[in-house]
Amino acid sequence: MHLALFTLALLWSAYCLAKLEIQIEGAHGWAELLPAWHMSNTSWINKVLFSERPLTGYHVWLVIFLLSMFHVVYVFTPPSWYVELQIVSFFCFFSVVEDFLWFLLNPAFGIHNFKREKIWWHEKNWWIIAPRDYYILTAVGVITYLLAPLV
Repeated sequence: MHLALFTLALLWSAYCLAKLEIQIEGAHGWAELLPAWHMSNTSWINKVLFSERPLTGYHVWLVIFLLSMFHVVYVFTPPSWYVELQIVSFFCFFSVVEDFLWFLLNPAFGIHNFKREKIWWHEKNWWIIAPRDYYILTAVGVITYLLAPLV
């Protein structure tokens, strides 16, 4: 039952944010035309955490907001490693599903345009059929989900 609820909550929340981001960004992904600050650099932090995509004020505050909302659970329950690992797992899966749904549901993209050469912000780190981040975040999500009951 827990896995089913986890999955339903994940799919619904990722769908809602994907639809919202489509309304905000339209055909111009990675906040390309938004009035947010954009910072490109070649530091190792940028390479590791953002796959050399520009760091944007939009994405920094979006991630801070999401992590804050996912941690609201601690208002209702005492902190624990079990809950924290579940939050990390949810965030990792959420990030992959929401990003993919953005392409799938966006009239300017669709599944037929989910290709390295069509997505400039994922182009440098594309592995086989998807961005590198999808593989890494999925692996971290699986590991933290499976570890949670063991702590």
